[in-house]
Amino acid sequence: MSQLNDISLVAQVVVFKNTKAFDELVKKYQSPIRRFFLNLTCGDSELSDDLAQDTFIKAYTNIASFKNLSSFSTWLYRIAYNIFYDYIRSRKETNDLDAREVDAISSVEQDNLGQKMDVYQSLKTLKEIERTCITLFYMEDVSIEKIAGITGCPVGTVKSHLSRGKEKLANYLNKNGYERN
Repeated sequence: MSQLNDISLVAQVVVFKNTKAFDELVKKYQSPIRRFFLNLTCGDSELSDDLAQDTFIKAYTNIASFKNLSSFSTWLYRIAYNIFYDYIRSRKETNDLDAREVDAISSVEQDNLGQKMDVYQSLKTLKEIERTCITLFYMEDVSIEKIAGITGCPVGTVKSHLSRGKEKLANYLNKNGYERN
């Protein structure tokens, strides 16, 4: 039912240029997209808001290209995923895990700001693709098949990223005083 409503709203935007229909889509997906970016940026709310805004602008300008080959939410998350990786590339960050581990270790030396900060710190130890898969699967409750569609990775690769990411998070949290269950 929800997907049917999304398709109806998309059709209204494309055919009638109905901005109120797009507003409904924004209201529905704004919180999940912001939360997605908040987890990918390890708690940077200003950056998350900027990236979410860029996502909705790009979605609006390209909504006519939505072909209904996947759900609207998968299409929107794919845009968000691309926006995030364009941002990373523009900053010329690398996927060098050693540099991320050094960054995470140095930031751990700061005063403990609570469990939420510990989760964000642990997320910093992951490669971007692992963080994306972990965020979508565990925090946004997106299926492995949809994650594969969003990231462009095969299902088996998504499962591998989830497994490695989960193990890294568990090890990090275990080293920082959390019991493994």
